[in-house]
Amino acid sequence: MIKFLHPEFLYYMLPPLLVLFWLILTKKENIATFFDEEVMKRLRASSNHMNLKTRNRLFFTASVLFVVALADPVINDKKIKVEQKSSDIFVALDISNSMLATDVYPNRLLFAKKKAKDFIEKLLNDRVSILAFANGSYLVSPLSFDKEALIYLLDNLDTTNITEQGTNFKTLLESVAKAGKEEKKYLVIFSDGGDKEDFSDEIEFAKDNGIVVYVLAVATKKGSPIKLENGEFLTYKGKTVITKLNKNIASLATKTGGVYVSYSISNKDIEILKNEIEKKAKKHKLKDEYVQKYQPLFMFPLGLGMLLVLIGLSSKSSRKKVGVPHIFLIMFLFGYTQNLHATLLDFLDIKKAEKSYEKKDYKNSAEHFEKYAKNNNNEKAYYDAANAYYKAGDYKKAIELYKKSFGKSDTYNAKVLYNLGNAYAKSKQYKKAIKTYKDSLKLKDDKDTKYNLELVKKLLKKKNQKQQQKNNKNKNGKKNKNNKNRQHQKNKQQKQNKNNNNNNKEEKNKNKSKQNKNNQKQNGDKQNKKNQKQNKQHPQNIKKPKMTKDEERKWLNSIKTNKTFMYILKPPKEKTGDEKPW
Repeated sequence: MIKFLHPEFLYYMLPPLLVLFWLILTKKENIATFFDEEVMKRLRASSNHMNLKTRNRLFFTASVLFVVALADPVINDKKIKVEQKSSDIFVALDISNSMLATDVYPNRLLFAKKKAKDFIEKLLNDRVSILAFANGSYLVSPLSFDKEALIYLLDNLDTTNITEQGTNFKTLLESVAKAGKEEKKYLVIFSDGGDKEDFSDEIEFAKDNGIVVYVLAVATKKGSPIKLENGEFLTYKGKTVITKLNKNIASLATKTGGVYVSYSISNKDIEILKNEIEKKAKKHKLKDEYVQKYQPLFMFPLGLGMLLVLIGLSSKSSRKKVGVPHIFLIMFLFGYTQNLHATLLDFLDIKKAEKSYEKKDYKNSAEHFEKYAKNNNNEKAYYDAANAYYKAGDYKKAIELYKKSFGKSDTYNAKVLYNLGNAYAKSKQYKKAIKTYKDSLKLKDDKDTKYNLELVKKLLKKKNQKQQQKNNKNKNGKKNKNNKNRQHQKNKQQKQNKNNNNNNKEEKNKNKSKQNKNNQKQNGDKQNKKNQKQNKQHPQNIKKPKMTKDEERKWLNSIKTNKTFMYILKPPKEKTGDEKPW
């Protein structure tokens, strides 16, 4: 039995094709409106070429065959048996208050969600179950192949989903033990490790129940305070709580046969987890499926249609008037107008765009969405194209298309403004991002929008502070330079003044020395005169009269007779009337 894999071509292309050729085939030549058919036969010269109507019928038949070929006719060939095997993977997300710490951007919980979603997307042939835990635990989703539904449920988890706070891994393991009947279960935990030091009870329980634990640690050794939703920090006994990475949880993973992985900004941590699970996980048979195999038939209508086109073109009349419908027909066969391409084939662009987006080829996806949006002036397509450009990292193009994607619904426009604000924030246009977030909140009150608004405000403040520090640094540098120049001038002036003072002092000392010298000279002269005067007045300086020979002889004789005083230089006084005293 023949069936069509793409019947939409038949629905959308055959009706306009029939209308078009009906108009062409029923239209008479201009000259036929003035003469009878019998007269026309006599007026026409005989020729071996086909007449216009026959040729148009050939092209019409060829066009229908081309549409049938596009619809991809097939016949059932046989069914192929496909054996489906799978492993059961349990993904557990820690939603205790400690996961609100911001030592991992934007906080541990949001970062762990992103990692968990990436991990689930890579598990193509495995069943996945989601659990959430704090002091208690609960099953969010049973084992399922529906990855989109699992990711949706994961996105909506937060710390308010469970009332009793704390981090209890034992209750989590008990929930996993009850969830499946397989001998081996594989549990992947996204957590900061809590604050427990000894995991011996949990390890023993996991071994007894065949649970292999894998841990992706989402925290830092330095840690940080826990910021609550009201903006305050969590306190205990009046002190702010600082939560850090608990590396003791590594023993729970390694001693149960799993692995412990520290988070990374790239997807390297997810690749390690996936590869380790694929090596150790035992796949069990779920069920056998039968896939229908088809034998394609499109080449037959396609070949026949091309043959009819060649016959029609080869029998072309020499009359110029006949050429017009042929050209028109060829244009139709290959997309005769831009409008026809936009209305009949644009769903192909959407399909290609969606497939490229699923494969994370965002650039190619964005181009297909944008092409469809321009052809149809569709705001939703502009929005999808903007999202794809955003994913590809082309924020400038994303901003341009987000501005074209506004609609009539406030809820939809709030979502557009939210994404536009994100694009502004990514391109570091923080002021525009803040204004856009505020416009979005006017249309719809949204928790994520508020969070992003506060985050961008902090980034803008930090940017302004850095700019202010830079300006102050430049200003201080300029001021220091001026101060240095002033100090240099001051030092130079002081040095010059010092030199002048030294010169003045030296001149003064020189003058003083000269003056002292003159004073000494004057004083010396005075002293000499004084000494001379004193010398003149001193008895020893009085000139003695010379002795006569008789007096000298007497004096000598007196010295000889007076032996007791040998040192007496003066002769003894004798009372003589004519002698002079000494």
